[in-house]
Amino acid sequence: MACSHHQAYAYLMVPDIEGLTKQASQRLEAIQQMEELGSGFYLAMHDLEIRGTGEVLGENQSGNMLEVGFQLYNEMLSEAVASLKAGREPDLLSPLSVTTEINLHAPALLPNDYCGDVHLRLSFYKKLATAKKTEQIDDLLEEIVDRFGKLPTQAQTLIDVHRLRVIARPYGVVKVDAAPGMINITFKKDPPIETMAIMHLIQKNRHIKLAGNDKLRIERELENPKDRAQMVRDVLRSLGQPKTETTTA
Repeated sequence: MACSHHQAYAYLMVPDIEGLTKQASQRLEAIQQMEELGSGFYLAMHDLEIRGTGEVLGENQSGNMLEVGFQLYNEMLSEAVASLKAGREPDLLSPLSVTTEINLHAPALLPNDYCGDVHLRLSFYKKLATAKKTEQIDDLLEEIVDRFGKLPTQAQTLIDVHRLRVIARPYGVVKVDAAPGMINITFKKDPPIETMAIMHLIQKNRHIKLAGNDKLRIERELENPKDRAQMVRDVLRSLGQPKTETTTA
């Protein structure tokens, strides 16, 4: 039986660090960074940043919002209310269409030895995740560099991820999976881009192919995640300006 005057220890052991999932690695890193008194609260906050919160209304700790998160849920709710006020029917059948998943297959974070204050890291993560314009990303980049100096590779990847997310969303992109030798860009159904623009892109570039009805595949060896992000941006911009939705009064 444990006594209150004895120091307690908890040992976390894993068979292979390389075999951990992305979320497991993020959680272990968060635990390692939380050493000061009162860290439990901030550790919980960091966990929310990683996995999203549970149900807002109800008794469950996890559920429909597991993949969404509280911040995004509020944005979706606000958009639905705004649509109703404007006399439009909110798109409830595809509520996750507002998200764009970006995977550059590289660590994307603010390292502890670069930005040591957990409060600031969480604040920057939130600001980056909620940015909707490239100008906002640029302002945050300027602030981060001004406060902490030249970006390390992981922080640069974090910026590239969010800049690409903002650029890709108007094109109807729901997912970008950019591995060193293969990049896949997945679009939602009926994306707001011209079909002929896609056909011209494929005809002019042998390394770009159409994979199914909703995916572009880019076969190119790009080891640097920054180069992969730039490749995706170049491809999207070559498709021209995305069509804007028209609404009727």
